[in-house]
Amino acid sequence: MEMNDTVELLKECDAGTNMAVVSIDEILEKTKDAKLKKILEQSKEEHRTLGNEIHTLLIQHGSDYKEPSPMAKGMSWLKTNVKMGLDDSDATIADLITDGCDMGVKTLNKYLNQYTQADNTSKGLCKKLISIEEKLCKDLRSYL
Repeated sequence: MEMNDTVELLKECDAGTNMAVVSIDEILEKTKDAKLKKILEQSKEEHRTLGNEIHTLLIQHGSDYKEPSPMAKGMSWLKTNVKMGLDDSDATIADLITDGCDMGVKTLNKYLNQYTQADNTSKGLCKKLISIEEKLCKDLRSYL
């Protein structure tokens, strides 16, 4: 059971890092404020770096990575484009990313509680991802 929980938790974290990178990429070019752009680029790099670490562990466990579900990606794209079409301000960007972070934190905590038999390394990576998401939310508050 431990190996299965470990792989499943890593897969969910992997999907989360991928979703974050895709979401940030989607709005980065629309960002006007240089400081906000830097915050987003830095967070994107943190997600990418952690994602690479997770990929390595998945390979070591003989598993493949997990892409975010097409439904999640589609809904994110739709929400982003509708909101940005109505108001393409940096406040809208901060709002969209904050919503994504909140959803990520909630989902990751759910999986952390669900996969209790996962090894400490994968739990630590999940907690690190939660921390990255929470930090990004905090960094964006002044733009809301």
